Amino acid sequence: MSSTPSETRIPSVYRKSYARLPRILDVPNLIKVQLDSFQWFQEEGLRQLLEEVSPIKDFTGNRLELSFTGYEFRIPPDWKTEQACRQRDQTYSVPLYIRAKLLIKGTGEIKEQDLFWGDLPLMTARGTFITSGTERAVVSQLLRSPSIYFTIEEDATSGRELCHAKLIPSRGAWHKIFYK
Repeated sequence: MSSTPSETRIPSVYRKSYARLPRILDVPNLIKVQLDSFQWFQEEGLRQLLEEVSPIKDFTGNRLELSFTGYEFRIPPDWKTEQACRQRDQTYSVPLYIRAKLLIKGTGEIKEQDLFWGDLPLMTARGTFITSGTERAVVSQLLRSPSIYFTIEEDATSGRELCHAKLIPSRGAWHKIFYK
């Protein structure tokens, strides 16, 4: 075992290592799992979800049947980049259209139409979402709109009701207020 440091050349950085092992391990791309998962959701997950809920039949099962046969993301001509969404306090998203097929069983008539399903927020290359111009990294931060949320829970030890209030601003830290 040597007590002299070894030198490793990394582009524009010299590292001195006092480790017993001469090799420096590469830092893994920790965001890759999130990016791959979101890509799978866009390419396969939505398709599987539509297959799972299709067909939807009327309450008798004999008159109407609605099926979802596909989907597509349509990029509008005025589509905004990540930077533009941050500057204009907009959500970085893309419109999602679902292909729907309605079968009228009595006549055998089939009607097909593309339906606007909503705007799907897009994940940035850093694994974040831009919502109303604010970049968010945690999914739970996306679920709540700016507002005040009140909840009442029963304390497990005393059996008393505990009141909570969450103040969620459009930007900045969330605040919790507890009242017994």
